Order: sequence, then structure tokens, then C-alpha cells
Amino acid sequence: MYSKAHLLVSIVVGAAAAVVAGQPPVPAAATVGYAAVLGVGIDFDHFLVARLNTGDWEALLGVVREPRRAVFDQAGIFEEGEDVTKLQRLLSHVVIGGLLVAGLYVVLPYAAVLSAVVLYAHVLCDLYQDVRDEAEVERAPL
Repeated sequence: MYSKAHLLVSIVVGAAAAVVAGQPPVPAAATVGYAAVLGVGIDFDHFLVARLNTGDWEALLGVVREPRRAVFDQAGIFEEGEDVTKLQRLLSHVVIGGLLVAGLYVVLPYAAVLSAVVLYAHVLCDLYQDVRDEAEVERAPL
């Protein structure tokens, strides 16, 4: 799933969390902002996974050289299956998310729960997209 969709889902999750928590406008805006940044930012781990798989930073350097790719050509940043596999992407999200939630829970329980819900939604969306992609491949004529 691309960043624009993750951004939208994260904003909805953050807004729902703010409403459930009964937050006034300023903390609610911070909650939504945090959810948006986390829901999109977790995907930066793809660059580290690509580095581990390829031995170079070419995916990251390509975006640094042409930042518009991050918005307009996300499909061209990584070679699926070579730079980052679907399972590696999901595994890195779960590892980072678990560590983040555990660490935050000690000092900021609300932020930990919010992070868990945002990252759950992110991973769920990725899984949903992967299932849809797989179904399309199976339906494609040979």
C-alpha cells in the first residue's frame, strides 16, 4: 500500500482515538498528527531492509536525488522481491512496532496504545493489499 493510503488510514485511526479518548481540540490534533507521522514513517524501514538485501543504499539515494519519487513514483523505488520482499517488509514493521510499543508503554501508556493501534492498522492494510495483489495474479490469464 502506498503512503497516501497509509496517511489517510492513519488520520482516521488518530481521529477515532482522539474521539474515544474525549480529547479537546489541541491534544486531538497532536494525536492525529502523531498517528499520521507514525503510520507513514514506519515505511522508512524499507530502506534499511533494502540495504541489508542489496548491500548498497541505492534505493535511499535514488529518493534523496529525486525526492518527488517518494510521492509520485513509489512503485519504482524498490525492486519487489529483490530489494524488499513482502514478508521482510511485514516482519520489520512488527519488530519495530513491538519494540516501540513496549518502550513507550513504560513512559507514555496512551502513546503506546495509540502506536499499537496505528501500526496494527498499517500492517493490516499492507496484508490486505498483498492478498488483493495475489488474487489478481491468480485471476490473470496466462
